[in-house]
This record gives sequence, C-alpha cells and structure tokens, in this order.
Amino acid sequence: MRFPILLVHGMGFRDDEKIGYWGRIPERLRNLGCKVFLSGQDANASTEENGRFLVNRVDEILTACNCEKINVIAHSKGGLDMRYAISTLGLKSIASLTMINTPNLGSKTLDSLLKIPRQIIEFGAFFFDLAMKIRGDKNPQSAKVCYTLTTKAAQKFNCENPDSSDVYYQSYACTMKSPFSDIFMVIPALVVWAFEGRNDGLLSPDSCVWGDFKGTIESNSKRGISHADQVDARRRPFTKKEGSGIKDILELYEKIVSDLEARNF
Repeated sequence: MRFPILLVHGMGFRDDEKIGYWGRIPERLRNLGCKVFLSGQDANASTEENGRFLVNRVDEILTACNCEKINVIAHSKGGLDMRYAISTLGLKSIASLTMINTPNLGSKTLDSLLKIPRQIIEFGAFFFDLAMKIRGDKNPQSAKVCYTLTTKAAQKFNCENPDSSDVYYQSYACTMKSPFSDIFMVIPALVVWAFEGRNDGLLSPDSCVWGDFKGTIESNSKRGISHADQVDARRRPFTKKEGSGIKDILELYEKIVSDLEARNF
C-alpha cells in the first residue's frame, strides 16, 4: 500500500487498553504489507477535542514514515472526529477516509431518548465520565457527545464540515440479524429496533451513509455483524460456512485495503 493506515477508534473505549480495541485487525493489515498506526484519542471527549488530537497524531505519523499522506479507517464516532479534523481544522494530509458504522446522519433513537430532562442525562453521564477518567481520558464529555449524535446535530455538523475535494470518502454499514444476536448488545439493540428497525446494536444502516456508500455488509452467520464485531471484539471468525457474505470481519478490512490499493492510495 502506498500510504500508511491510521485506525481511529470510536466512543467508549481506548486504544491502549490491555484487551485492545481492534483485535486481530492491525496484525492482519501488517501481514498484508501495510504500515498501521493507532489513533490514541480520548474515548469520550468531544469531537472538537479529539479532532485537535488527531491533527497532531497524523503529523507524528507523517514524520515517522516520511510520507505526504495517510489512509484512515475509522469506526463509529471516530469517523466524525476525523471528518472534523479534515474539514474544520484543515487537515490536508489524508488520502482517504473509510468509515465503518459512523453515525454521519445522526441517530433517530437518540432524538427520542434525549427528550428526557437534561439533568437526568448529565447525572448519568457524570458517573460514566468518572469511569472514563480512571481509564485514561483527560476530559470526557459523554453528555455533550450524546447530544451531538442526534439527527438535528448531525445536520448542523454536516453543513459545517463539508467534504474535502482532496479526500476520498467511503462508508460501510453492518447489522445484526436480530436484537439477540450479540448478548452484549441486546438492550441497546432492542431499543434501536423499536425506533429504527434493524441495526448493529447501536446504529441503523441509514444513519451511516456518507460519501461512496458501499452498502450493508452481510455475514454468513445467523447472527450478523454487531457494532462490537466490526472491531473484532471476539477475536475469531463468525462462522466456517461459505456463502454470499463474509465469514470473518478480517475479510472486510482486507477488501478495504485491496480497494484502496487499486486507487493507488
């Protein structure tokens, strides 16, 4: 691959955890000959703060690799953080931005859930922020982040952060086949199913569309692909069965790399 790859994580987790956010993915990409870097931004900081962090992180990578551009693969909110860095902060050194289940158009579910009094949201967010600080975040703002993920906030964000003509943008969506497909995501999946229908445990495919939308990726398993599966949370294939979908999330990342190589990125 011509340019290095920066993996940008989503909300709620950090790159430096012992468990590892990206599972087997970095190793597989390195085995394919890619130079792979992790972003390291705060888990629950605002898009503005994470965007500023990512600008500096990209500069570090450019210096380390002596290259002019990098490719970015972002999961969930990480895609918004990078879009902000490119558009509002003027980051010029991005060749491509690939987003996997990034809420580019906002969440209709949050539109409804956030109608409850803000004091209740902020009370719960206080304890979540405390946990994030223990895990390493410098300035977690969980309540603020939640409000920026509504459809109205997304519309405003998209107007303020138009795509750069110098960057190739593409996006993917994934879904579970039922709310009970992933035991760790049953409760949020049921909630989102009630408001928006099929989802990955957090987001519906409709909310993830941006740029060159590659569609909804299917798996050959009966459970589909959850939000956690997208970053290889279980560290194993979905199934051994052959079919029209993918057997292992690594196949998606291999396809992304192959497509970027074909574009000389």
